[in-house]
Amino acid sequence: MSHPVMLFAAGLGTRMATLTATRPKPLIPVAGRALIDHALDQVADAEPIVVNLHYRPDQIRAHLAQRPDIRFSAETDTILETGGGLKLALPLLGAGPVFTLNTDAVWTGPKALGQLAAAWDGARMDALLLLVPRARAVGHTGAGDFLMDADGRLTRGPGLVYSGAQILRTEGLADIDDPVFSLNRLWNRMLAAGRLFGLVHPGGWCDVGRPECIPLAEQMLREAGDV
Repeated sequence: MSHPVMLFAAGLGTRMATLTATRPKPLIPVAGRALIDHALDQVADAEPIVVNLHYRPDQIRAHLAQRPDIRFSAETDTILETGGGLKLALPLLGAGPVFTLNTDAVWTGPKALGQLAAAWDGARMDALLLLVPRARAVGHTGAGDFLMDADGRLTRGPGLVYSGAQILRTEGLADIDDPVFSLNRLWNRMLAAGRLFGLVHPGGWCDVGRPECIPLAEQMLREAGDV
């Protein structure tokens, strides 16, 4: 995997209630390891790796101090959301397609970014999202985000859940002037052009966005023999 990686770690983690009163959500332990370490397991040998920071950034910097391959993009004044955060980090990431990965999920099965790299076809795709069937989306409360046709092309609709892992072209970010925005704005353009694609993750996935999701994630890891 030669593409750069953006790890989203700047959120306040308000849904985690008191667990984030003194630490950022990416440092909450699941099965004895911080969430951000579970995310890094999915990165494999991709580089560079950029982590965005906002809430209690010094703790994340300290936690990753032994990783000289990781760069940091500080969102000092305000959280820029996924689109704004990625745009700010582009000078650190460089040109070309970029992997992005949320840090509030736990996985089993094949590495997320390895799957995306193997399936990426830049000739017909502007983004490739890793998805999970709603029935296998542990800890997730929504109805799903996308429908996928036989060729892997996506449309909006309940069904498949976005896992928080993708590879996408970043050129379209230059056309968005707002400093704070979601990557949904870029996806909408790709959807309209028929260039947003999906891939279904065959393993386990748990959304660790709320305190009650932690035991669910730990049970999933135990059953898969990953702990």
